[in-house]
Amino acid sequence: MMKAIRFHEYGGPDKLITDDIPIPEPGAGQVLVKVSAAAVNPWDWKFRSGRYKDAIPAKLPVIPGIEASGTVVKTGPDVEGFQPGQAVYGSMMESYAEYCVAPADQLFLKPDILSFEEAAAIPVASQTAWSTIIEIAGLKEDQRILIHGGAGSVGIFAVQIAKWKGAYVYATASAQNLDFLRSQGADRVIDYQVNRFESIVTDVDVVLDTIGGEIQERSWRVLRKGGILVAIVSPIPAGKAEKYGVRGAYRNSGISKEGLLQIQRLVNDGTLKPVIRKIFPLSDAGLAHIMGEKGHGRGKIVLKVS
Repeated sequence: MMKAIRFHEYGGPDKLITDDIPIPEPGAGQVLVKVSAAAVNPWDWKFRSGRYKDAIPAKLPVIPGIEASGTVVKTGPDVEGFQPGQAVYGSMMESYAEYCVAPADQLFLKPDILSFEEAAAIPVASQTAWSTIIEIAGLKEDQRILIHGGAGSVGIFAVQIAKWKGAYVYATASAQNLDFLRSQGADRVIDYQVNRFESIVTDVDVVLDTIGGEIQERSWRVLRKGGILVAIVSPIPAGKAEKYGVRGAYRNSGISKEGLLQIQRLVNDGTLKPVIRKIFPLSDAGLAHIMGEKGHGRGKIVLKVS
């Protein structure tokens, strides 16, 4: 048996409770992982709240979590490259638990330079940043990019990836994160509480919109003709990009295998570095969700499991 955080009905953070349930068995192509740390993502609390219950109905009760780190315990049939005792990280569904099973092709060996908490904070945010600005936007050396919410979990990786690519990076953030983002490689950081970004930024090749709403609406004007805005929160209204002579894309798909491998290489050589906002014990998952839903933090919230 193992301890797991589950919700038996949709609702607020108080619906997250600790249950004792059987340890799962890995199937074909899967790995059983003893979880050390699980990251907290917006998907987790939106799913718990019932926001997606019509589009993606769940068979309750459900264990939240989509990424984690830990140690391989057992492998299922047809798994190569992993063996018990190896430290791993990657995409792991239902990871708010002492054990979880994960597809072997979504796991990577954890480098010694990372703690388990740091490793758990990498997969989703880094893959989102990579797929949006590299695979969708096609960011190139010497291009200019504006990253909204630069101190958020996706924004931090986007800044790091853009600088690795050789782009000039604008990023928006609150006052307490200005120096931090400069340390991550941003060339110009804009305090959104003091300045309107469109009064500073012009003719950029790429806008990464991690916020949506008014911010997305104001961002079209800062793109050069033929530039692209990639959104990860709010879909782009039909005809909006064409009105400004630019392109628009909404990231709602995964990442290529080559993208996954490149991220792993950048993590291993220290180019991509996760930032932890706060670590909670697994039993305080509800408090972690409350902090996450408030937003405006720096980096990732992580649950320490073992």
